[in-house]
Amino acid sequence: MNKKALIDITYLLLVGMTAGAVFILGAFVAAVVFHSEMYLTLPLLSRYEEGKIMGEIFRRFTYWAYFMTAVIAIYEVSRYKVMQIDKIAILSALSSMGTLLLFSAVYTPKILEYQTQGEAVMLQNSFEALHKASEIDFKILLVSLLILFMRRAYVMVAKK
Repeated sequence: MNKKALIDITYLLLVGMTAGAVFILGAFVAAVVFHSEMYLTLPLLSRYEEGKIMGEIFRRFTYWAYFMTAVIAIYEVSRYKVMQIDKIAILSALSSMGTLLLFSAVYTPKILEYQTQGEAVMLQNSFEALHKASEIDFKILLVSLLILFMRRAYVMVAKK
């Protein structure tokens, strides 16, 4: 296997892992954390405490999000320089980078800031709107990453 193929496969693996992480965090982790009463013998955690746990999970995910933003940017710019990019790849890469940055640089810090202000602040409409927007961003991120993954995999297979 040559160096270029190894880089392509590593990139695909990283994009696929990120899409998987987004799916797992949204579909499984959040579902379990925010319904802890179903898995514990007693309802030990309030919604606010569950939110603090989920906030910490997402805070840690932001490190990966920043890393992947850089990886996507570097890889896609390198593909652009050798004219191996198309509209679908450009749009899905830009969308992935934008939503990764929105989630990690805007939504997560703002939600954590609300959490430090206490439980009463978490019930405000402004927090609910921010939380809903972050959920929508996460869903767009998943779709963007899946499109990017499929497009890059298709291009790799088609050029052989």
